[in-house]
Amino acid sequence: MEAPLIDRRSSGDLIGDDGDYLPVSGVREWWRVFCIETVKLWSIGGPIAFQILCQFGTNSVTTMFVGHLGDIELSAFSIAVSVIGTFSFGFMLGMGSALETLCGQAFGAGQVHMLGVYMQRSIIILFVTCILLLPLYIFATPVLLLLGQEADIANPAGVYTLLIVPQLFSLAVTFPSQKFLQAQSKVSVLAWIAFLALASQVVLCWLFVNVLGWGGFGAALAFDLTSWATAIAQFVYVVGWCKDGWKGFSCTAFHEIWSFVRLSLASAVMLCLEIWYMMSIIVLTGHLDNAVTAVGSLSICMNINGWESMLFFGINAAISVRVSNELGLGNPRAAKYSVYATVFQSLLIGILCMVIILVTRNNFSIIFTDSKDMQQAVAHLSGLLGITMVLNSVQPVISGVAVGGGWQALVAYINLACYYIFGLPLGYVLGYVANLGVVGLWGGMIAGTALQTLLLLLVLYKTNWKKEVEQTSERMRKWGGQEINDSEKVANV
Repeated sequence: MEAPLIDRRSSGDLIGDDGDYLPVSGVREWWRVFCIETVKLWSIGGPIAFQILCQFGTNSVTTMFVGHLGDIELSAFSIAVSVIGTFSFGFMLGMGSALETLCGQAFGAGQVHMLGVYMQRSIIILFVTCILLLPLYIFATPVLLLLGQEADIANPAGVYTLLIVPQLFSLAVTFPSQKFLQAQSKVSVLAWIAFLALASQVVLCWLFVNVLGWGGFGAALAFDLTSWATAIAQFVYVVGWCKDGWKGFSCTAFHEIWSFVRLSLASAVMLCLEIWYMMSIIVLTGHLDNAVTAVGSLSICMNINGWESMLFFGINAAISVRVSNELGLGNPRAAKYSVYATVFQSLLIGILCMVIILVTRNNFSIIFTDSKDMQQAVAHLSGLLGITMVLNSVQPVISGVAVGGGWQALVAYINLACYYIFGLPLGYVLGYVANLGVVGLWGGMIAGTALQTLLLLLVLYKTNWKKEVEQTSERMRKWGGQEINDSEKVANV
């Protein structure tokens, strides 16, 4: 098991006899708490963020190499990866996220042998999911045409989509093995595999695209090979070095599979509401005049924004663990202080990213394209990109707090209302009715994200951490844990 999330020896007189923080007053004490929480946050989130950044980097590197082949190639490949690929990625990730809960519970209960059974069950379900998603890949061109994409983009995008079908099936192994290892805190292994995969992707893209001249086909082939190499490496590590959790293939994996499917679907819907939101803007942009430049410039901005988002996915996971653990231990102040420290430094990171984008607005797109028109279009959107980066620095953190506190249903409703009832229609009106184009589309969707962030901040502000501990205690008692009876832990918060 991992060490306690708060090192009592390094906290000195900040920790009371009950194991929770004492009430903090004064700048000096706040600074000490901030430093302690920062170390704990990044010890958990650092390896996860690095792994996710490397995974996203394989997509981004592929897009960079294709972008230098031409504007049509850039837009078509971006549609294949950012729309079709992201749609499937979001659904597959959501389906695999059910394993995160089950593996974590089994590991915490000491039933480590069940991790392998759960992983096999998830692999079976995700392979079936891939088969169900396959028609979307096969008929990508008519689907994109139906959605209003220009034929010049939809036709090559359909070809690229077919070429990345192997990558889709690799996710059926990647996600379950990833959750298996994360449940046991073996995140360093995942980080190393992801780093090697990123390095391999760069070499393969250079070889296939630049040296052999295979163009987009070579980039897609490199993408497939790297994805399967990652999947196989993780699975081999599970089988070869995780003997406690892996006891071999078992028919037990087929038992209670429908209950597992229902849990997986619930997780998928919750996660996809957020992932598909930003994907939809690229689809809507395809209806605009000069769609090639509009889609290409927006895809470059979304790619840059994705790099920052991957960092905050790591922070999201870390704060979720911090909050859930401290609530489980009956430490309301520790949960509250960890949230404050994380939101503050995340906001600083977001502001720094915005400043970097604004300073380099005329230059950062060079790594994606040689087209001067495309570079100018990206520079025109850089202000919106900067605002999005600031919002993305706070929103994932609050979402992580919500997951740690068990507020998933509430967040799902907030996402649905802010994104799809407010943000998306507003973006459509500004983009098409007001003729503001891609700026209007993105601006409306930013407004939806801003409203969501404000509502989540309000929820966070109104949170009664004493009550959260009591609810957590009740859940622990209900599921066989020990109720926290020490009233001092929830007093005076």
